[in-house]
Amino acid sequence: MAITAQQKQKILRVVNVFETGSIAGNYAAITLLKDGPPGADGSPMKQITYGRSQTTEFGNLKMLIQQYIDANGSFADALKPYVSKIGKKPSLCTDALLLQTLKTAGKTDPVMKKAQDDFFEQLYYQPALNWFTGMKFTTALSMLVIYDSFIHSGTVPSWLRERFAEAVPKNGGDEKNWIKQYVHARHNWLANHSRAILRKTIYRTQCFKTNIAKDNWDLLQVIHANGIAVS
Repeated sequence: MAITAQQKQKILRVVNVFETGSIAGNYAAITLLKDGPPGADGSPMKQITYGRSQTTEFGNLKMLIQQYIDANGSFADALKPYVSKIGKKPSLCTDALLLQTLKTAGKTDPVMKKAQDDFFEQLYYQPALNWFTGMKFTTALSMLVIYDSFIHSGTVPSWLRERFAEAVPKNGGDEKNWIKQYVHARHNWLANHSRAILRKTIYRTQCFKTNIAKDNWDLLQVIHANGIAVS
């Protein structure tokens, strides 16, 4: 079964809420989180996370900024000097001019909004959809769980899949049982993670548990995502 346009819109809205607290997504959102690569003391460095679905400084922020520059955004010239620096140590999280430029571009420039929409579609939604269809999943709730995993972890981690017995539908498993077991495994992993910042994100998996219990596989029911109703 293909994901409908309405179901896709709802999936994006739920993940937007998870990431920025806004159904529409906050294209100007900037958060400085201590979840980057190890610093000099061995602990995670603080890094910039930015945009509608929060891409990271030491992840794919450089790619997003380059796409915005290539699209001749209003703040392209101001951001060009940073392209060679993004993703390299030290972090740019203390660069007030960069932070303000990113925030203003996200708030005021339609080119930045389109660049982000295209970027998150290309790097996260389409790979998640390819995984969903390749593994023979069919329900919209399954796609929501899988897309959120791609946004939050970059993929559906194989090591996490090894923590439960159910096979994916492609290999003869039951789709709903696989989703239940994956969400359970992901919830336990996040809840017991050594990083407090990840322990705080169990609202995502708790949301999925609630909708599994409500049998909301087609996403027709209202979803309460971290306290915000998404219809």
